[in-house]
Amino acid sequence: MTDASTRESALAKGSPDRFGYSWDRYADLLPAHEEQFLRWTALEKSFWSGLRILDAGCGIGRNTYWPMTFGAAGGLAVDVDDRTLARARANLAPFPSVEVRKESIYEIQEAGVFDIAFSIGVVHHLSDPEAAVMRLARAVRPGGHVLVWLYGRENNGWIVHLFNPLRRALFSKLPLKLVHALSRPLTGLLWCALRLGFPPGPYYRLIRGFSFEHLQAIVFDHMIPKIALYYTREEAAALLAQAGLQDISLVWVNQNSWRAMGRVPAPAKPV
Repeated sequence: MTDASTRESALAKGSPDRFGYSWDRYADLLPAHEEQFLRWTALEKSFWSGLRILDAGCGIGRNTYWPMTFGAAGGLAVDVDDRTLARARANLAPFPSVEVRKESIYEIQEAGVFDIAFSIGVVHHLSDPEAAVMRLARAVRPGGHVLVWLYGRENNGWIVHLFNPLRRALFSKLPLKLVHALSRPLTGLLWCALRLGFPPGPYYRLIRGFSFEHLQAIVFDHMIPKIALYYTREEAAALLAQAGLQDISLVWVNQNSWRAMGRVPAPAKPV
């Protein structure tokens, strides 16, 4: 099998068409997205000043939008669904130094170009996450960083053992319009639970103030993917270590997910 066909096979096992439907429906940039981005990256706004960035699996461009408002110099945002890319281009139109390109994370050709490559909420939906992180590391200059935000296994037992099997067996296979209709009553249950103070934890305190539509977008996104991986702390660290990254740091985001970040090493000096 050729490299191109291997990449196509890996991409087909994911859910770009299903997420394209979701991004096309929920395309607005919301103030709450900034707070989510800051939590997911666990970085100060000043970190991004002057950096060349790569957003791999950019969705509607919201995770590129915020670094640009924080002073990033520009860069590249990639995704593969045409509906998604149209929304990203519209949202990122104020930033001409950002290129929005139709390209999968497995196909990024740049090497040693960016100061930071990040992928937020994407790698855990891929059939070959190791290859994806290695491609991110390849795109970054020596001394630059790779950052991924991953679903955590810790504190997500009910999702891993109850909801995830249901998603895999049923929701991931149903027509998207039907899944979206089913997401509404589930969102209603979540909305009521949040107003009663359940479930506990920082993530649920955060989303308690979200609109019903924003909550439905979250519920729907959890229902539709073919693949959803949940990482322990050790597994998240190993994912970056396998790509040759150094100085790996992990932040337990909202006590239910991991921000994993590592540095691309400088090439060894000749003896």
